[in-house]
Amino acid sequence: MNKPWLTQYPKGVPAEIDMQRFASLVEMLTDSCGRFAHLPAYRSMGVTMSFRELDEASRAFAAWLQKSAGLQRGDRVALMMPNLLQYPVALFGVLRAGMVVVNVNPLYTPRELKHQLNDADVRAIVVLENFAHTLEQVIGETAVRTVVTPEVGDMLPTLKRLLTNAVVKHVKKMVPPWRLPGAVRWRDALAAGRAQQLDAVLLGHDDLAFLQYTGGTTGVAKGAQLSHGNMVANVLQVGAWMSPNLHEGQETLILPLPMYHVFALTGALSFFSQGAQAVLIANPRDMPDFLKVLASAPFTAIIGVNTLFRAMLDTPGFAAIDLSRLKLAVAGGMAVQQVVAQRWKQRAGVPLVEGYGLTETSPVAIANPVTIQEWSGKIGVPLPSTVAAILDDDGGPIPLGEVGEICLRGPQVMKGYWNQPQESAKVFTPNGWLRTGDMGLMDEQGSIRITDRKKDMIVVSGFKVFPNEIEDVLTLHPDVLEAAAIGVKDERSGEAVKVVIVAGNPALTEADVLAHCRLHLTAYKIPRIVEFRSDPLPKSNIGKILRRELRDKVPVSPAASAADA
Repeated sequence: MNKPWLTQYPKGVPAEIDMQRFASLVEMLTDSCGRFAHLPAYRSMGVTMSFRELDEASRAFAAWLQKSAGLQRGDRVALMMPNLLQYPVALFGVLRAGMVVVNVNPLYTPRELKHQLNDADVRAIVVLENFAHTLEQVIGETAVRTVVTPEVGDMLPTLKRLLTNAVVKHVKKMVPPWRLPGAVRWRDALAAGRAQQLDAVLLGHDDLAFLQYTGGTTGVAKGAQLSHGNMVANVLQVGAWMSPNLHEGQETLILPLPMYHVFALTGALSFFSQGAQAVLIANPRDMPDFLKVLASAPFTAIIGVNTLFRAMLDTPGFAAIDLSRLKLAVAGGMAVQQVVAQRWKQRAGVPLVEGYGLTETSPVAIANPVTIQEWSGKIGVPLPSTVAAILDDDGGPIPLGEVGEICLRGPQVMKGYWNQPQESAKVFTPNGWLRTGDMGLMDEQGSIRITDRKKDMIVVSGFKVFPNEIEDVLTLHPDVLEAAAIGVKDERSGEAVKVVIVAGNPALTEADVLAHCRLHLTAYKIPRIVEFRSDPLPKSNIGKILRRELRDKVPVSPAASAADA
């Protein structure tokens, strides 16, 4: 197959990766812990954990899972924690024990938690004490028999641990009452594991590493089966892609996105494989505290999403943060808006490097070269060993420059959905392409521009309208903080465009919005309905605006509208 995108690769980035370098994530972990033993691996709440300390602690937890908990190879173990030092210890411990990680959003409702635990047939869970009350409500309806309950400060030095846990529980009242008979304290599990012998488990590319559940924004969440081979591939791909800008053992990554989300997970693993230190941010929504961490930790790289970068730029204290060492700012998870990209480059001196992927692709499949000087509005080109194509609804090719569905092949593409062969069949074409559900186009150089989600596309009188384009235009207005565009039923045009706006200036009017849109959009793309909200728009755990939630609450549009006036 012709691969025009290879001409866009920076010097030193290979066209293919060496999949034989590591047989599993465990082998990669062992390699990094050996080569970078004395370097800091993770930092949280002012405390640093070295690669050696992580190696020892994860071995202990793995031994406990095998010997004390009596779990077997292939058993599913859920992790329900924010970004704390306990997370990488548990993550690597589960993998080392030959078991499968099931990442769980700590903010799940009991209904959502029950579904995921049962769908994955989870046998054990590590749940931060702050969220144990949610588990208590559903554990009797699941197969979970082993519960480990860390406290926030459990990996901190003794005095800081005691003080932190006391403040979290008794001062800030962040731990609702819970009762889970037989639950094991995190520190007790580690202590017991250190006295036990870990049985090494031989793992290969085909062994399952993660059941990574999709966000559920299109219905009931499905578990993407990500093998050790899938994850090793993506770690190597991302590592090779970053290599022109980064150096082994010399980088510090700010990680404000939760590691239970696949974008942050693989990003963190890729930096880990390079001997970098990752500074874990447990609650990036607490912007004042987040800025304190940024000020105290000179960093060279940061991973985020559009909404996070905008929030940083909008916070007055961010102007004082030293960004002189910053080499790389990576944005993913949602479309980067032009105004955010421009403001970031002006403030930081480095562009936002946009990447693209899905839970089903481990997740990174396409990215802009890290050597770019300016944001392009494109999601980039396929990574090494990755092939992309723009296909029609029947799986046939579409000419360059025309919009179709972005489809992918590569070693990072999942095996399929857990116990859902029919859903797996739907997402693959007969000849093996993964359907992303995203619409886009490819230019002659192989660069891809995403237009929107296939299911989010709005059809107005037969014309295709992509919400991302409208949202990008709206956020160019200085008085618009957030914006979402959705389709609503319309008696005349089939569908009409509705926009929901959070304004930074209470004087902003519907007429102002429409006048701005007329300057930048053709007539059929101009919103028919403009709604203002004072509260932030609904978002996923990584800050992606949830259009589906907005669509679920809208009435049918009238035929007449302000846009027609």
